[in-house]
Amino acid sequence: MVRKHPCPECGANLEWNAKAQALKCPYCGTQVPWSEDTREELGREVAELDLAQALRNPAAGRGWGTEERYEVQCQNCRAISVFLDRKVAQRCDFCGSPSIVAHEERNDAITPQSILPFKISDGQIRDKIRQWYGSRWFAPSKLKSAALTDTLHGVYLPYWTFDAHASARWQAEAGFYYYTTETYRDASGNTQTRQVQHVRWEPAAGSLQHFFDDELVPGTVGVHPQLLRQVEPFPTTTDLKPYTPEFVRGWTVERYQVDLSKAAQLNEQDMDSQLRSLCSRQVPGDTQRNLQVQREYSGRTFKHTLVPVWLVGYTYGSKTYQIVANGYTGQIAGERPYSWMKIMFAVLAALLLILLIAPLFVQQ
Repeated sequence: MVRKHPCPECGANLEWNAKAQALKCPYCGTQVPWSEDTREELGREVAELDLAQALRNPAAGRGWGTEERYEVQCQNCRAISVFLDRKVAQRCDFCGSPSIVAHEERNDAITPQSILPFKISDGQIRDKIRQWYGSRWFAPSKLKSAALTDTLHGVYLPYWTFDAHASARWQAEAGFYYYTTETYRDASGNTQTRQVQHVRWEPAAGSLQHFFDDELVPGTVGVHPQLLRQVEPFPTTTDLKPYTPEFVRGWTVERYQVDLSKAAQLNEQDMDSQLRSLCSRQVPGDTQRNLQVQREYSGRTFKHTLVPVWLVGYTYGSKTYQIVANGYTGQIAGERPYSWMKIMFAVLAALLLILLIAPLFVQQ
């Protein structure tokens, strides 16, 4: 699956270059068009695989099939990174820890069927991260030197996408507001009137059909989940390419640790939640209670895909922080420490300002 694609000038392996959106030699800079074989491979459609069949036969579609693959696992965050040609980093790309060891797995991972190639270059992301640093008013002054963009890494993260046809029937009690006029005495003993809200409950029922298209479930453990959700979505419904090794050569690929079975369960829970919300919207009236949903899924399919992120992982004090950027859209999210000295001075400045302004209002 991983074949050689040598540079015609120096013989080094060509790599996907996000800025050039082409194959480029990382050593001499030679840019080369796709080969005819690769063009044909990229022209094929990305296949949706039958979920039920894959769960019945877990061994199918596994094995990267190359001796060039090399895996390491971080002993700190437990992320498993996959490298080609044994180009292994000295530190974990996800948390920056030097505690990385060789990893061997008896069961091969499911082969990626598709990939979303990097579109945003490292230079563009560095500019965005510097702007992000500059807007963190209460971050420590040393943050910029502690979290340099020199630690920026491009990483392909494992994702699962799921499709399904859903059929649901629901029952609920629909509530309709109505009002009556009530007489009462106020604190002074005077007679007053007021409108009182009541609810009239009526039985309601209905059904709906819905198609879930490319519902995403991350297979990564290396990127903090709350950051990942902030840089989603990844346009997997429109811009995916069939997997070809040229896209990942020279980049780090994370091996999934949320397997297909677990991902399918998470996907089903998410679809159940979405279906319940869709059914809830169909209930007439002003309010509702006792909503019950019976659903059935059919035609469930999946893909194992790789999506691009730019990642900065750094340690400040005793904590590890991450900055994550979507390698296709440029959306950025990050974590940072807080400077309690800056916060304290800001509070003191606000209090001083109040003390200076307050006498002016008193005089007026």
